[in-house]
Amino acid sequence: MASTHGGRPSICPTLLYADAKAAIRQLTEAFGFTELSVYEGEDGVVMHAELVQGNGAVMIGSKGRGGVFDAAMKDAGTTGVYVVVDDVDAHHRHAAEHGAEILMPPTDQEYGSRDYMARDVEGNIWSFGTYAPEIGT
Repeated sequence: MASTHGGRPSICPTLLYADAKAAIRQLTEAFGFTELSVYEGEDGVVMHAELVQGNGAVMIGSKGRGGVFDAAMKDAGTTGVYVVVDDVDAHHRHAAEHGAEILMPPTDQEYGSRDYMARDVEGNIWSFGTYAPEIGT
């Protein structure tokens, strides 16, 4: 699994879940994310959470918490997120051992990456692989 680096990512996918606590549990336990912060309302609803993997992050919240973003996401479809990891096979093994639904086992791609694909507890698709785009300055 990729190590966590300092700094601020410039892109953070944001996902809303009916059961955000279950999603956080799966993303940390099965997919190796690190919990950076979780903010809950008085009723235990996850208002905002940040999980990190390598030098990237995802933001997570509970569906139905109210607000403009929650309303905008109401009819949105599932999301697909790609995460770069150092060792795809070890990452896959760990996810499978923690009960993640694997959609594609580790596979060598024509473009030189090695990837696998999994579905999270609410249907979002997570791809983990070795491909990382070169971003110029």
